[in-house]
Amino acid sequence: MGDIVSSILSNYRAAPVGVRVNIARLLTSGRLAHTGKLLILPVDQGVEHGPIRSFSYNEDAYDPLYHPNLALEAGLSAYAAPIGMIELAADLYAHRLPLILKLNNSNLLHPKELNGEYQAITASVKDAVRLGCCAVGFTIYPGSPQGLYMMEEAKEIICEANSYGLPSVIWSYPRGAGIEDGYETSIDVISYAVHIAALMGAHIIKTKIPSSHVMDKKVNINFDLHDMSLRIRQIMKCAFSSKRIVLFSGGASKDISNIKDEILAIKKGGGSGSIIGRNTFQRPRKEAVEMLNSIIALYGSYGDVNYL
Repeated sequence: MGDIVSSILSNYRAAPVGVRVNIARLLTSGRLAHTGKLLILPVDQGVEHGPIRSFSYNEDAYDPLYHPNLALEAGLSAYAAPIGMIELAADLYAHRLPLILKLNNSNLLHPKELNGEYQAITASVKDAVRLGCCAVGFTIYPGSPQGLYMMEEAKEIICEANSYGLPSVIWSYPRGAGIEDGYETSIDVISYAVHIAALMGAHIIKTKIPSSHVMDKKVNINFDLHDMSLRIRQIMKCAFSSKRIVLFSGGASKDISNIKDEILAIKKGGGSGSIIGRNTFQRPRKEAVEMLNSIIALYGSYGDVNYL
């Protein structure tokens, strides 16, 4: 299996065998196999942001089968999506590409003032088993009025998924009334969100790249906040000193040079990899594949790697 993968799996000794097997499958799939890094394509933006807003930049992206096919062609570690898209893809791709079923979703048509930041449960762990998925995904919003309830939901999901041998990927995105405007990605807030997900039992944590802002002026920051790699290192410390896999989202659309800078910072800071959606499927296919090739080359090279 390789020393790197074995070392990562040693941090999950208390997890059921099936969970560890599926984590190993993620870490040994695609062109980043055995490097300890993951590169995942998530496509839940159609429901989260709307199909026209998400897919009109690249008309091919309206086809749900476009995305797993792109992930397979580019040699990615996995493909994550809501149930409707996974149901279309499972028969063709589940045996060739690790699939992650996203179990809850929100949408922009629902007024947030009715119940705060929240997501509806749209699929089940049993759906993931039925469709041959290797993991389930679930979003929590630390800081929102519904944040504590979402944590309770997530914990139930994690326990059920464990019983079926499926790892849990927790999207831990701070937002809501508990967070000051402009500080959703501040280093202390993202650190807190990642630590919460780890404490809940998440096997893999997805979060945003932290900014150099600090919301809580009382926290002790003893490193250069302007160095993105040091901010990544801080996040990994909060993920049980890198004993949990943490993936960083690609965020809003940006040019490829900025994406490469982020990848280098994630790698240098000891991050586990990336989960990039809009910056992949909103580009023409050829350009997207070239970008993903560059990311894989950066993550897969062995120079300047810092495993904490």
